[in-house]
Amino acid sequence: MKENKDYKNEALAALKGHWPQAVLAFLVLEAIAMLAAVPYLRTAYVAEASLAEGTVALKSLGLASLFLYLAVFLVVGPLVVGFLNAFKRLFAGEGDITRNMFKIGFGNWWHHVAGFFLKYLFIGLWSLLLWIPGIIKSFSYAMTEYILVDYPDLSANKAIDLSRAMMKDRKFDLFYLYLSFIGWALLGILTLGIGLFWVSPYVQAAEVAFYQDVKADYFRRREMGNAEAAPAPVAPAPAEEAPQPVRREENPEDYMPK
Repeated sequence: MKENKDYKNEALAALKGHWPQAVLAFLVLEAIAMLAAVPYLRTAYVAEASLAEGTVALKSLGLASLFLYLAVFLVVGPLVVGFLNAFKRLFAGEGDITRNMFKIGFGNWWHHVAGFFLKYLFIGLWSLLLWIPGIIKSFSYAMTEYILVDYPDLSANKAIDLSRAMMKDRKFDLFYLYLSFIGWALLGILTLGIGLFWVSPYVQAAEVAFYQDVKADYFRRREMGNAEAAPAPVAPAPAEEAPQPVRREENPEDYMPK
């Protein structure tokens, strides 16, 4: 198991020479997410400003909320999947992050929509109990977007199950990795948020390095478990040796006349 400094070093090595593309992809994703939220924000403002027409405004607000949710799951969801996996491609030397974000995200569109929807549906249901279970499950399901692309034959639900298996006993490790960036995040905020355009790709690349380590560790542990569970081969019974004739020792007196 690697340490946070290893993930960060791998992230910086992958981002070397690709920072402009990484920042551009982050800005494009943020811009599309903000555009998806515009109808909701506009109608919310109208509802607040028009208290006399509250009923009409609330109906408009409900329609805008429905539109927002559809936009998030149908457009933003696949783009998030594409964004995360475009950084994974970056580790393989493919630097066109923005193009890969769209290509990957919409390449298997419905599968990514279903996985993104189920992931946040389950997190939302766990959050109804209390915030803490929802937070824990968000770390448990954190690898789902990568698994949806790495294993397209798995159903969305199976991808979530595999994420849970990979993140068993590793949830705090991911939390600790995020926590290690708090200094960079504060520095980004002090620069009026401009520094976050570089911090966010840095965090994302480190998360990819973490996923690759968790994935390798999971399959290594599974192979070891299968090897221990497999019954030992039964050794063949030794073949029975044919009885050897007893050799009679010669006695010189046998050749003497009786």
